[in-house]
Amino acid sequence: MTNLEVVKEKLYKKDASLVVLYSNGECQEYYKNRINDIKDILKENKLALKDAIIADKVIGKVAGSILTVAGVKEIYADVISKYAIPVLEENNIKYEYKTLAEYVINNSKTGMCPMENKYKDETDIYKIYDEMINN
Repeated sequence: MTNLEVVKEKLYKKDASLVVLYSNGECQEYYKNRINDIKDILKENKLALKDAIIADKVIGKVAGSILTVAGVKEIYADVISKYAIPVLEENNIKYEYKTLAEYVINNSKTGMCPMENKYKDETDIYKIYDEMINN
């Protein structure tokens, strides 16, 4: 079983929102919604996700940008937005997904997630990272 298959399996078996296989071999599940777990991990240690392999329920442009800047090596997404894919491809991040979505849906399921909408046309992933992690 590949490392990506391991995190993917844990994502579903543990019903986690995020599973991280850190570069040191530690595997951890997280359960907060949206990008809160990713933000918490990086606020504690900006280098924590360097060369990590992750599985996430939803990857939009904001999460994809943050994970790219953080140095993630490989990503599995249950759902990925069409806005995330160019970020990952331009930065040579390996990825797989189950479902391709037009965009990340907001919490009330009435339209686009406000963060996806705010950054959908932003080309500077470092700006997205800085605004989401450092502010």
